[in-house]
Amino acid sequence: MGKHITRLIGYLWMIVLLSSCANKKDIVDIEQPPVNEQQEAGLVNLSSPFLFWDREVTLQFDLSKGNAALKGSSADLYLHAGLISVNGGNWQHVVTDWSKNDNAYKLKFIASGLYSFTLTPSKFFNLSNADRFGQLAFLVRNGDGSLVQRNQNNSDLFLPLVASNTQAIRFVSPTLQPTNPLSTEKMYTVGENLKLKVQATQSGKISIWDNGLQIAASSGAESLEKSFSLESGGLHELEARLETGGKVATTKIELFVQAKPAIAALPGGVNPNGTTINKEKGQVSFALAAPLKNSVYLLGDFNGYKASPAYAMSQTPDGKTWWITVSNLDFSKKYTYQFLVDGQLYIADPYAELILDPQNDPALDLASTVLPAYPAAAHGIVGVLDLPAKPYSWKNSSFTKPAQGDLVIYELLVRDFVKQHQYTVLKDSLTYLKRLGVNAVELMPIQESEGNSTWGYNPSFHRALDKYYGSKNELKAYVDACHENGIAVILDVVFNHAFGQSPLVQLYMEQGNVAANNPWFNTVAKHPFNVGFDFNHESSYTQTFVKDALSYWMQEYKIDGFRFDLSKGFTQKNSGTLETDLSAWNAYDASRVAILKQYQQHIRSIDPSCYIILEHLGGDQEEIELAQSGMMLWNNMNAVFNEAAMGWNANNGSDLSRLFASSHGMAQPSFVSYMESHDEQRLLFKCLNYGNAAGSYNIKNLGTALKRMELAALFLLASPGPKMIWQFGEYGYDVSIDENGRTGEKPLLWNYLQQDERRQLFETYAKLTRFKTRNNIFQNGNIVAAAVKDAVKYFLLEKDGQQVGVLGNFGVESAEFVLPQALQGLWVDNFTGKELSWFAQTKLSLLPGQYQLISKTKLNK
Repeated sequence: MGKHITRLIGYLWMIVLLSSCANKKDIVDIEQPPVNEQQEAGLVNLSSPFLFWDREVTLQFDLSKGNAALKGSSADLYLHAGLISVNGGNWQHVVTDWSKNDNAYKLKFIASGLYSFTLTPSKFFNLSNADRFGQLAFLVRNGDGSLVQRNQNNSDLFLPLVASNTQAIRFVSPTLQPTNPLSTEKMYTVGENLKLKVQATQSGKISIWDNGLQIAASSGAESLEKSFSLESGGLHELEARLETGGKVATTKIELFVQAKPAIAALPGGVNPNGTTINKEKGQVSFALAAPLKNSVYLLGDFNGYKASPAYAMSQTPDGKTWWITVSNLDFSKKYTYQFLVDGQLYIADPYAELILDPQNDPALDLASTVLPAYPAAAHGIVGVLDLPAKPYSWKNSSFTKPAQGDLVIYELLVRDFVKQHQYTVLKDSLTYLKRLGVNAVELMPIQESEGNSTWGYNPSFHRALDKYYGSKNELKAYVDACHENGIAVILDVVFNHAFGQSPLVQLYMEQGNVAANNPWFNTVAKHPFNVGFDFNHESSYTQTFVKDALSYWMQEYKIDGFRFDLSKGFTQKNSGTLETDLSAWNAYDASRVAILKQYQQHIRSIDPSCYIILEHLGGDQEEIELAQSGMMLWNNMNAVFNEAAMGWNANNGSDLSRLFASSHGMAQPSFVSYMESHDEQRLLFKCLNYGNAAGSYNIKNLGTALKRMELAALFLLASPGPKMIWQFGEYGYDVSIDENGRTGEKPLLWNYLQQDERRQLFETYAKLTRFKTRNNIFQNGNIVAAAVKDAVKYFLLEKDGQQVGVLGNFGVESAEFVLPQALQGLWVDNFTGKELSWFAQTKLSLLPGQYQLISKTKLNK
């Protein structure tokens, strides 16, 4: 908070408005308060005592207050405004366009960080009737919307509206901030004296109440003043009432009184984070890591979301953790809860397993999910405490994971894989995946993220299951069914960053960014590819949080492995920006390696066979060290496979040598190679739009392009080591990654399988996956010979007396291929079953797109 302004500019009268509700009644104009009655200014101050619907008013903004995102600004700023129903709810009648800098909504510059805006609400919104609207909702933004003025707790700004000819009452003192409900700017302490003043639109009986107890009253007056000592800590709800002519108008404000917390060690058996349920004792313990905070209160259905002294959380002697044990809960009920920190910040439990989000949940169809109603007294996101939850009865308790070298992973986004985007429907697709022959599914992030329909890489609650896809037991049933069908489940997890809804972000914020004392995050990202807020993985707080989340997914859902998104970002070395030299970003980082090994050690202490896959895309030295420890690395082959498939093979642009361990400096292929992923353009789209041609052979032709997909799939799946297929690549998905926006929803094209040429591509994939998983030469066979840079490519594998050769023509013209010595001899063609006699004099004529998979003895299929 910046320094308070002691006086407003002369023509403005400082006043903070409060909500009022009353029947209509004629009123007279109110005299403007004399200067000596003015109080210290708040974030938003008005030139009129009340915000009347049909009267002009000037709003003055002190941008050093609230979240101070625009503190000291002298740039052009714009108002963004709407209306809130008397019954609450979302913004309505928003007349301003966030993306347009309309001069009609431009604020008037007064001085640095001080602006004003004049409006008459009825004219501003072009509405005649104000009866159904209770509040003006608004924000102030800069020109590009990157900086937004909000309240101190980053909530939107609200001011109560007063309909014409209506009696109303307001608090003149103390100074308030425009929250909903209105709250004091100042933090009070127990024993402090509070001066109150209320003003009414007309004379009548006026009274003031504190948490339901009357503390002052007068009759026949238009105002009332009261001083009283604040003797109890927690949240105080102050109410002012005006009674006249048999009608009552009321307004409420909230103020927080700070009390010294009890200091007590965390009881034995209580988790230092999240909830600990003890059914035998009928108790639930809640714990929150929040060092440097002054107070934390537990709010929930069990106490009406009131920060009363009975629910003040104790602080551990080291000052790091807050905790409380609650008894007498009904274990047949589901409860909602959240924390109030320092009397200002309402946050959900960062360890919550299920949350209610009042902003995004209303858009979901949650008919299949039994959830408690969102509590009207809560602020923002709340956690759900599911006390009557019944444990899932697992059918498969002894699933054996495929060997790493045998992995054929199918990466999918539930949202874009099945129309109903539900685990129950996804489970029905396992027959399809089993026909395809994959032995692992990699689910893109399914934790709660910002919004509903997303890729999931904008996480906010790393342990909470996204309700968009279904319930906990529905996910468990899906994992169970995968195991029953011999398919492992790998979860994509995002620990590089978190987004603004994360309680870990919100706990320590300053001017719209994480504060320097945030235990989990860097104030400035340490690498150039960060999104959201950058985790500091050298912090013990971050390491504890990540380990706890990993434990949870393994133990609660029997997840078989993790794919770490942007693991290269787990660095605390300043790696510059995208505009600078990226050598620092690509350099070996011993700290990053040590951090990843620490997470690996934790994972393996719970499940020694758990897969660990890193989206590292780093230098070979670092990846070799990580691979030697037993982790796998993503191996992005999209660019070279695109060039090869499109028929552009000049200048080594289609060099496939990175399929082989030797090109990485490794003895074993400890990387997951792929042609496509969620993040890469689709091969078939590239071929159909940019494919090469020669004579009548044209890769832009669908039939030709699909045969090129078979050729590419052969080289991918027959090379040694684990592999990954992106969803629908097996039948030639040709929708651009950028359609409907990069992360936007894409059309489901299951009908493609009714087309003969696409079904043929699927069958080729299925044959290749069976060859891959049923012949151990494809786990880690040795590369005897290879030439994969030119149009005609081949490689030869050898292991345990078996040899396998792969060759194909990625060019657009027929090629005369002189057999190298390595491919001379007797072979079996594994697609036709024919025996081949290839000798030194043999020259193969390979048509464009033609391929062969040969072996000394017939492969298992």
